Amino acid sequence: MNTSIETRLRSLGTSRADVEERFVRGAGPGGQKINKTSSTVWLRHRPSGIEVRCQRERSQAANRELAWTELCEKLQERARAATAAAVDLRESERRRTRQKSRAQKARMIEAKKHRSQHKAKRGRVRDW
Repeated sequence: MNTSIETRLRSLGTSRADVEERFVRGAGPGGQKINKTSSTVWLRHRPSGIEVRCQRERSQAANRELAWTELCEKLQERARAATAAAVDLRESERRRTRQKSRAQKARMIEAKKHRSQHKAKRGRVRDW
């Protein structure tokens, strides 16, 4: 296996032992050759359940390299999404709990005054 893929896996905090690798027969056009050879590579990352299947090339070795690269990209995208979700959560909490600006407070008080005037116009319903 390529050392760059090993490095990427290590940086993602996973190892090759976490990945199940199988070689299966391909599907689609290709006739006898595709029906006889197991050139398709199927990878499954057990902890996350991410699956990758690659049969772009005729060579099993080339497909293996492509499949590992694609798996690394999917794992990186998942890690990026988790980081972005954590940042979004932190930012929304910060926005929710920050103090109001002077202008916001003034607008809020003005709206409350307007509402109270509107409610003050209400009166008791009289029986005739």
